[in-house]
Amino acid sequence: MVSKVALGDVSDFIRGVAFDGNEATDLPKEGYVPILRAGNIGDELYIREDLVWVPEKRVSKEQLFQVGDIAICMASGSPAVLGKTAQLKENFMGSVGAFCGIIRPTKADADYIAYWLKSPTFMAWRDSQANGVNIQNLRPNEVREIEIPLPPLTEQKRIASLLRRADRLRHLRRTAHELGESLLQSVFLEMFGDPVRNEKGWERTEIREVAKIIVPTRDKPKRFSGDIPWVTLPDLNGLYVGNAKNLLTEEDAAEVGTRIMPVNTVLLSCAGSLGKVAITTRPVYTNQQFYGLIAKPDTLHYLFLAAQLKMFGEEFYFNMAGMSTLGFFSRDKALDIEIVLPPLSLQEEFAGVVARVESLRGRMSEGERQVNGLFESLLAEAFDGHA
Repeated sequence: MVSKVALGDVSDFIRGVAFDGNEATDLPKEGYVPILRAGNIGDELYIREDLVWVPEKRVSKEQLFQVGDIAICMASGSPAVLGKTAQLKENFMGSVGAFCGIIRPTKADADYIAYWLKSPTFMAWRDSQANGVNIQNLRPNEVREIEIPLPPLTEQKRIASLLRRADRLRHLRRTAHELGESLLQSVFLEMFGDPVRNEKGWERTEIREVAKIIVPTRDKPKRFSGDIPWVTLPDLNGLYVGNAKNLLTEEDAAEVGTRIMPVNTVLLSCAGSLGKVAITTRPVYTNQQFYGLIAKPDTLHYLFLAAQLKMFGEEFYFNMAGMSTLGFFSRDKALDIEIVLPPLSLQEEFAGVVARVESLRGRMSEGERQVNGLFESLLAEAFDGHA
Protein backbone atom coordinates (compact mmCIF):
# COMPACT_ATOMS: atom_id res chain seq x y z
CA MET A 1 0.00 0.00 0.00
CA VAL A 2 1.50 3.33 -1.10
CA SER A 3 1.43 5.94 1.64
CA LYS A 4 -0.11 9.34 1.07
CA VAL A 5 1.22 12.72 2.15
CA ALA A 6 0.04 16.30 1.87
CA LEU A 7 1.51 18.06 -1.16
CA GLY A 8 2.65 20.84 1.18
CA ASP A 9 4.77 18.34 3.13
CA VAL A 10 6.96 17.58 0.10
CA SER A 11 6.87 20.91 -1.74
CA ASP A 12 6.65 24.64 -1.19
CA PHE A 13 3.85 26.77 -2.63
CA ILE A 14 4.92 30.22 -3.81
CA ARG A 15 2.35 32.87 -4.65
CA GLY A 16 2.52 34.71 -7.97
CA VAL A 17 3.72 38.28 -8.37
CA ALA A 18 1.22 41.08 -7.81
CA PHE A 19 1.88 44.22 -9.84
CA ASP A 20 0.15 47.31 -11.17
CA GLY A 21 -0.78 47.04 -14.82
CA ASN A 22 0.51 50.56 -15.38
CA GLU A 23 4.07 49.52 -14.57
CA ALA A 24 4.11 46.42 -16.81
CA THR A 25 5.46 46.39 -20.36
CA ASP A 26 5.21 43.96 -23.25
CA LEU A 27 8.89 44.42 -24.17
CA PRO A 28 12.10 43.50 -22.31
CA LYS A 29 13.52 46.36 -20.29
CA GLU A 30 16.59 46.73 -18.09
CA GLY A 31 15.68 46.23 -14.45
CA TYR A 32 12.50 44.32 -15.35
CA VAL A 33 11.63 40.62 -14.94
CA PRO A 34 9.48 38.51 -17.33
CA ILE A 35 6.18 37.22 -15.94
CA LEU A 36 4.19 34.21 -17.18
CA ARG A 37 0.40 34.13 -17.00
CA ALA A 38 -2.26 31.44 -17.35
CA GLY A 39 -1.97 31.48 -21.15
CA ASN A 40 1.65 30.36 -20.86
CA ILE A 41 0.61 27.15 -19.12
CA GLY A 42 -0.19 24.42 -21.62
CA ASP A 43 1.11 20.92 -22.28
CA GLU A 44 4.43 22.62 -21.62
CA LEU A 45 5.48 25.95 -20.14
CA TYR A 46 5.72 28.61 -22.85
CA ILE A 47 8.51 30.93 -21.73
CA ARG A 48 9.32 32.69 -25.03
CA GLU A 49 5.98 34.22 -26.00
CA ASP A 50 3.19 36.35 -24.55
CA LEU A 51 5.31 37.65 -21.67
CA VAL A 52 4.86 40.80 -19.62
CA TRP A 53 7.75 42.51 -17.87
CA VAL A 54 7.52 44.10 -14.42
CA PRO A 55 10.03 45.99 -12.24
CA GLU A 56 12.38 43.57 -10.51
CA LYS A 57 11.54 45.20 -7.17
CA ARG A 58 8.11 43.51 -7.45
CA VAL A 59 9.65 40.02 -7.55
CA SER A 60 11.19 38.41 -4.48
CA LYS A 61 14.09 35.96 -4.76
CA GLU A 62 11.78 33.14 -3.70
CA GLN A 63 9.34 33.98 -6.52
CA LEU A 64 11.98 33.53 -9.23
CA PHE A 65 11.68 30.22 -11.07
CA GLN A 66 14.02 27.31 -10.44
CA VAL A 67 14.41 24.44 -12.91
CA GLY A 68 11.90 21.75 -11.96
CA ASP A 69 9.34 24.21 -10.57
CA ILE A 70 5.73 23.69 -11.59
CA ALA A 71 3.53 26.63 -12.59
CA ILE A 72 -0.16 26.31 -11.73
CA CYS A 73 -3.14 28.49 -12.69
CA MET A 74 -4.93 29.44 -9.47
CA ALA A 75 -7.71 31.67 -10.82
CA SER A 76 -9.42 31.91 -14.19
CA GLY A 77 -12.73 32.70 -15.83
CA SER A 78 -12.43 29.36 -17.65
CA PRO A 79 -12.88 26.13 -15.66
CA ALA A 80 -10.80 24.35 -18.31
CA VAL A 81 -7.80 26.59 -17.58
CA LEU A 82 -8.06 26.54 -13.79
CA GLY A 83 -5.56 24.11 -12.24
CA LYS A 84 -3.54 23.65 -15.43
CA THR A 85 0.08 22.94 -14.66
CA ALA A 86 3.36 22.83 -16.54
CA GLN A 87 6.93 22.25 -15.40
CA LEU A 88 9.94 24.46 -16.10
CA LYS A 89 12.55 22.36 -17.89
CA GLU A 90 15.29 24.97 -18.45
CA ASN A 91 16.77 28.08 -16.88
CA PHE A 92 14.37 31.05 -16.89
CA MET A 93 14.93 34.16 -14.80
CA GLY A 94 11.27 35.05 -14.35
CA SER A 95 8.13 34.29 -12.36
CA VAL A 96 4.33 34.03 -12.64
CA GLY A 97 1.56 36.57 -12.18
CA ALA A 98 -0.82 36.86 -9.25
CA PHE A 99 -3.45 34.53 -10.77
CA CYS A 100 -0.87 31.74 -10.83
CA GLY A 101 1.45 30.07 -8.34
CA ILE A 102 4.60 27.96 -8.26
CA ILE A 103 4.85 24.50 -6.72
CA ARG A 104 8.48 23.77 -5.81
CA PRO A 105 9.12 20.09 -4.90
CA THR A 106 11.55 19.80 -1.99
CA LYS A 107 11.23 16.24 -0.66
CA ALA A 108 10.03 14.31 -3.70
CA ASP A 109 11.05 13.81 -7.32
CA ALA A 110 10.03 16.96 -9.21
CA ASP A 111 9.05 15.09 -12.38
CA TYR A 112 6.89 12.67 -10.39
CA ILE A 113 5.02 15.58 -8.78
CA ALA A 114 4.67 17.33 -12.15
CA TYR A 115 3.07 14.26 -13.76
CA TRP A 116 0.81 13.63 -10.77
CA LEU A 117 -0.53 17.17 -11.21
CA LYS A 118 -1.72 16.13 -14.70
CA SER A 119 -3.38 12.94 -13.47
CA PRO A 120 -7.13 12.29 -13.55
CA THR A 121 -7.05 12.20 -9.74
CA PHE A 122 -5.76 15.76 -9.49
CA MET A 123 -8.07 17.07 -12.22
CA ALA A 124 -11.09 15.54 -10.46
CA TRP A 125 -9.97 17.21 -7.22
CA ARG A 126 -9.53 20.50 -9.09
CA ASP A 127 -13.08 20.31 -10.44
CA SER A 128 -14.48 19.62 -6.97
CA GLN A 129 -12.61 22.55 -5.40
CA ALA A 130 -13.30 25.24 -7.99
CA ASN A 131 -15.60 27.98 -6.77
CA GLY A 132 -16.91 31.32 -7.97
CA VAL A 133 -19.53 32.23 -10.52
CA ASN A 134 -17.34 34.18 -12.92
CA ILE A 135 -13.75 33.75 -11.74
CA GLN A 136 -12.95 30.21 -10.63
CA ASN A 137 -10.41 29.91 -7.81
CA LEU A 138 -8.12 27.45 -6.08
CA ARG A 139 -6.85 28.43 -2.64
CA PRO A 140 -3.16 27.95 -1.76
CA ASN A 141 -4.00 26.06 1.45
CA GLU A 142 -6.23 23.70 -0.50
CA VAL A 143 -3.37 22.93 -2.86
CA ARG A 144 -0.97 22.38 0.04
CA GLU A 145 -3.38 20.01 1.81
CA ILE A 146 -4.25 17.73 -1.10
CA GLU A 147 -2.94 14.22 -0.50
CA ILE A 148 -0.73 12.54 -3.08
CA PRO A 149 0.54 8.96 -3.25
CA LEU A 150 4.25 8.93 -2.41
CA PRO A 151 6.14 5.68 -3.06
CA PRO A 152 9.88 5.40 -2.31
CA LEU A 153 12.12 7.76 -4.30
CA THR A 154 13.37 5.00 -6.63
CA GLU A 155 9.77 4.15 -7.54
CA GLN A 156 8.94 7.84 -8.06
CA LYS A 157 11.83 8.07 -10.52
CA ARG A 158 10.75 4.87 -12.31
CA ILE A 159 7.20 6.16 -12.78
CA ALA A 160 8.43 9.59 -13.91
CA SER A 161 10.83 7.97 -16.42
CA LEU A 162 8.03 5.83 -17.90
CA LEU A 163 5.70 8.81 -18.26
CA ARG A 164 8.49 10.99 -19.66
CA ARG A 165 9.09 8.52 -22.51
CA ALA A 166 5.38 8.36 -23.34
CA ASP A 167 5.15 12.15 -23.12
CA ARG A 168 8.10 12.57 -25.49
CA LEU A 169 6.43 10.30 -28.04
CA ARG A 170 3.22 12.34 -27.68
CA HIS A 171 5.06 15.60 -28.41
CA LEU A 172 6.85 14.08 -31.42
CA ARG A 173 3.50 13.02 -32.90
CA ARG A 174 2.06 16.49 -32.34
CA THR A 175 5.09 18.17 -33.91
CA ALA A 176 4.82 15.95 -37.00
CA HIS A 177 1.14 16.88 -37.35
CA GLU A 178 1.93 20.60 -37.06
CA LEU A 179 4.65 20.27 -39.72
CA GLY A 180 1.94 19.18 -42.17
CA GLU A 181 0.24 22.58 -41.70
CA SER A 182 3.54 24.38 -42.28
CA LEU A 183 4.18 22.29 -45.39
CA LEU A 184 0.88 23.36 -46.96
CA GLN A 185 1.67 27.01 -46.27
CA SER A 186 5.10 26.58 -47.86
CA VAL A 187 3.64 24.90 -50.95
CA PHE A 188 1.07 27.68 -51.31
CA LEU A 189 3.74 30.38 -51.09
CA GLU A 190 5.99 28.59 -53.57
CA MET A 191 3.22 28.11 -56.12
CA PHE A 192 1.28 31.36 -55.72
CA GLY A 193 3.31 33.74 -53.56
CA ASP A 194 1.89 35.94 -50.82
CA PRO A 195 -1.82 36.52 -51.63
CA VAL A 196 -1.72 40.02 -50.12
CA ARG A 197 1.38 41.32 -51.92
CA ASN A 198 0.63 39.25 -55.05
CA GLU A 199 4.23 39.47 -56.23
CA LYS A 200 3.49 36.93 -59.00
CA GLY A 201 0.92 39.24 -60.55
CA TRP A 202 -2.08 36.91 -60.59
CA GLU A 203 -5.52 38.19 -61.54
CA ARG A 204 -7.34 39.48 -58.47
CA THR A 205 -11.05 39.30 -57.76
CA GLU A 206 -13.50 39.74 -54.93
CA ILE A 207 -15.01 36.62 -53.40
CA ARG A 208 -18.49 37.76 -54.45
CA GLU A 209 -17.45 37.21 -58.10
CA VAL A 210 -16.36 33.58 -57.65
CA ALA A 211 -18.41 32.20 -54.75
CA LYS A 212 -21.87 32.18 -53.23
CA ILE A 213 -22.42 32.80 -49.54
CA ILE A 214 -24.74 31.19 -47.00
CA VAL A 215 -25.51 33.16 -43.83
CA PRO A 216 -26.87 31.03 -40.97
CA THR A 217 -29.75 32.25 -38.85
CA ARG A 218 -29.03 33.88 -35.51
CA ASP A 219 -31.69 31.77 -33.81
CA LYS A 220 -30.40 28.78 -31.87
CA PRO A 221 -32.26 25.51 -32.51
CA LYS A 222 -34.66 24.51 -29.74
CA ARG A 223 -33.48 20.90 -29.59
CA PHE A 224 -30.64 18.68 -30.75
CA SER A 225 -31.86 15.22 -31.57
CA GLY A 226 -31.10 14.46 -35.22
CA ASP A 227 -28.19 13.18 -37.28
CA ILE A 228 -27.01 16.31 -39.17
CA PRO A 229 -24.05 18.11 -37.50
CA TRP A 230 -24.64 21.64 -36.17
CA VAL A 231 -21.11 23.00 -36.27
CA THR A 232 -19.75 25.54 -33.79
CA LEU A 233 -16.19 26.79 -33.31
CA PRO A 234 -15.18 24.12 -30.75
CA ASP A 235 -15.99 21.46 -33.36
CA LEU A 236 -13.17 22.61 -35.65
CA ASN A 237 -10.04 20.47 -35.48
CA GLY A 238 -8.12 20.76 -38.70
CA LEU A 239 -8.88 21.63 -42.30
CA TYR A 240 -11.98 19.45 -42.57
CA VAL A 241 -15.14 19.21 -40.47
CA GLY A 242 -17.85 16.58 -40.68
CA ASN A 243 -18.78 15.94 -37.07
CA ALA A 244 -20.15 18.08 -34.28
CA LYS A 245 -21.16 17.77 -30.66
CA ASN A 246 -24.74 18.79 -31.48
CA LEU A 247 -26.95 17.21 -34.16
CA LEU A 248 -30.13 18.47 -35.84
CA THR A 249 -33.02 17.12 -37.85
CA GLU A 250 -34.10 18.95 -41.02
CA GLU A 251 -37.36 19.81 -39.23
CA ASP A 252 -35.56 21.37 -36.24
CA ALA A 253 -33.38 23.40 -38.60
CA ALA A 254 -36.38 24.56 -40.62
CA GLU A 255 -38.11 25.68 -37.42
CA VAL A 256 -35.47 28.38 -36.89
CA GLY A 257 -34.87 29.00 -40.60
CA THR A 258 -31.23 27.90 -40.79
CA ARG A 259 -29.83 26.69 -44.11
CA ILE A 260 -27.75 23.62 -44.76
CA MET A 261 -24.15 23.90 -45.95
CA PRO A 262 -23.43 21.34 -48.69
CA VAL A 263 -20.30 19.19 -49.00
CA ASN A 264 -17.14 21.21 -49.82
CA THR A 265 -18.52 24.43 -48.39
CA VAL A 266 -15.69 26.60 -47.03
CA LEU A 267 -16.63 27.74 -43.53
CA LEU A 268 -15.18 31.11 -42.46
CA SER A 269 -15.67 32.25 -38.87
CA CYS A 270 -16.95 35.82 -38.69
CA ALA A 271 -17.67 36.33 -34.97
CA GLY A 272 -15.70 35.86 -31.79
CA SER A 273 -12.62 33.94 -32.93
CA LEU A 274 -12.19 35.36 -36.43
CA GLY A 275 -10.75 33.81 -39.57
CA LYS A 276 -11.04 30.13 -38.66
CA VAL A 277 -11.44 28.07 -41.83
CA ALA A 278 -12.72 24.55 -42.45
CA ILE A 279 -14.17 22.55 -45.34
CA THR A 280 -17.32 20.48 -44.86
CA THR A 281 -17.03 16.79 -45.69
CA ARG A 282 -20.79 16.25 -45.43
CA PRO A 283 -23.87 18.51 -45.33
CA VAL A 284 -23.91 20.45 -42.06
CA TYR A 285 -25.67 23.29 -40.31
CA THR A 286 -23.69 25.92 -38.38
CA ASN A 287 -24.32 28.58 -35.79
CA GLN A 288 -24.12 32.30 -36.56
CA GLN A 289 -20.33 32.44 -36.10
CA PHE A 290 -19.74 31.22 -39.66
CA TYR A 291 -20.36 32.18 -43.23
CA GLY A 292 -20.51 29.36 -45.76
CA LEU A 293 -18.69 30.03 -49.06
CA ILE A 294 -19.49 27.85 -52.05
CA ALA A 295 -16.85 28.20 -54.77
CA LYS A 296 -17.94 28.32 -58.42
CA PRO A 297 -16.22 25.14 -59.68
CA ASP A 298 -15.46 26.44 -63.18
CA THR A 299 -13.36 29.27 -61.72
CA LEU A 300 -12.32 28.53 -58.15
CA HIS A 301 -11.35 25.29 -56.38
CA TYR A 302 -12.74 25.09 -52.85
CA LEU A 303 -9.40 23.79 -51.46
CA PHE A 304 -7.52 26.70 -52.99
CA LEU A 305 -10.07 29.13 -51.53
CA ALA A 306 -9.79 27.61 -48.06
CA ALA A 307 -5.98 27.63 -48.15
CA GLN A 308 -5.88 31.26 -49.27
CA LEU A 309 -8.32 32.37 -46.56
CA LYS A 310 -6.09 30.65 -43.97
CA MET A 311 -3.00 32.38 -45.41
CA PHE A 312 -4.43 35.83 -44.62
CA GLY A 313 -4.03 35.19 -40.88
CA GLU A 314 -6.05 36.23 -37.84
CA GLU A 315 -4.90 39.88 -37.83
CA PHE A 316 -6.32 40.38 -41.33
CA TYR A 317 -9.80 39.43 -40.12
CA PHE A 318 -9.61 41.48 -36.93
CA ASN A 319 -8.69 44.50 -39.04
CA MET A 320 -11.78 43.78 -41.15
CA ALA A 321 -13.90 43.76 -37.99
CA GLY A 322 -12.68 47.28 -37.22
CA MET A 323 -14.04 48.80 -34.03
CA SER A 324 -16.48 45.98 -33.31
CA THR A 325 -16.09 45.16 -29.63
CA LEU A 326 -17.54 41.69 -30.17
CA GLY A 327 -15.18 40.81 -33.01
CA PHE A 328 -17.47 40.55 -36.03
CA PHE A 329 -17.36 41.28 -39.74
CA SER A 330 -20.39 41.47 -41.99
CA ARG A 331 -21.52 39.40 -44.96
CA ASP A 332 -20.58 42.23 -47.32
CA LYS A 333 -17.09 42.51 -45.86
CA ALA A 334 -16.61 38.77 -46.39
CA LEU A 335 -17.71 39.08 -50.01
CA ASP A 336 -15.43 42.10 -50.49
CA ILE A 337 -12.30 40.09 -49.64
CA GLU A 338 -9.91 40.18 -52.58
CA ILE A 339 -8.21 36.92 -53.51
CA VAL A 340 -5.69 35.99 -56.17
CA LEU A 341 -7.08 33.83 -58.96
CA PRO A 342 -4.44 31.81 -60.82
CA PRO A 343 -5.51 29.40 -63.60
CA LEU A 344 -7.84 26.62 -62.43
CA SER A 345 -5.32 23.98 -63.55
CA LEU A 346 -2.77 25.33 -61.02
CA GLN A 347 -5.42 25.46 -58.31
CA GLU A 348 -6.24 21.81 -59.02
CA GLU A 349 -2.55 20.88 -58.86
CA PHE A 350 -2.35 22.53 -55.44
CA ALA A 351 -5.55 20.76 -54.35
CA GLY A 352 -3.89 17.44 -55.22
CA VAL A 353 -0.98 18.27 -52.92
CA VAL A 354 -3.40 19.25 -50.15
CA ALA A 355 -5.29 15.98 -50.49
CA ARG A 356 -2.10 13.93 -50.18
CA VAL A 357 -0.80 15.90 -47.20
CA GLU A 358 -4.17 15.78 -45.43
CA SER A 359 -4.37 12.03 -45.98
CA LEU A 360 -0.97 11.69 -44.32
CA ARG A 361 -2.00 14.01 -41.49
CA GLY A 362 -5.15 11.96 -40.98
CA ARG A 363 -3.05 8.86 -40.44
CA MET A 364 -0.76 10.82 -38.11
CA SER A 365 -3.78 12.13 -36.21
CA GLU A 366 -4.93 8.58 -35.55
CA GLY A 367 -1.45 7.76 -34.29
CA GLU A 368 -1.54 10.90 -32.14
CA ARG A 369 -4.88 9.89 -30.63
CA GLN A 370 -3.52 6.45 -29.81
CA VAL A 371 -0.39 7.89 -28.20
CA ASN A 372 -2.46 10.40 -26.20
CA GLY A 373 -4.68 7.55 -25.05
CA LEU A 374 -1.62 5.59 -24.00
CA PHE A 375 -0.26 8.55 -22.04
CA GLU A 376 -3.57 9.17 -20.26
CA SER A 377 -3.87 5.48 -19.39
CA LEU A 378 -0.34 5.43 -18.02
CA LEU A 379 -1.08 8.55 -15.95
CA ALA A 380 -4.15 6.92 -14.41
CA GLU A 381 -2.44 3.59 -13.78
CA ALA A 382 0.80 5.07 -12.45
CA PHE A 383 -0.92 6.88 -9.62
CA ASP A 384 -3.32 4.03 -8.84
CA GLY A 385 -0.28 1.83 -8.18
CA HIS A 386 -0.65 -0.36 -11.30
CA ALA A 387 2.32 0.86 -13.40
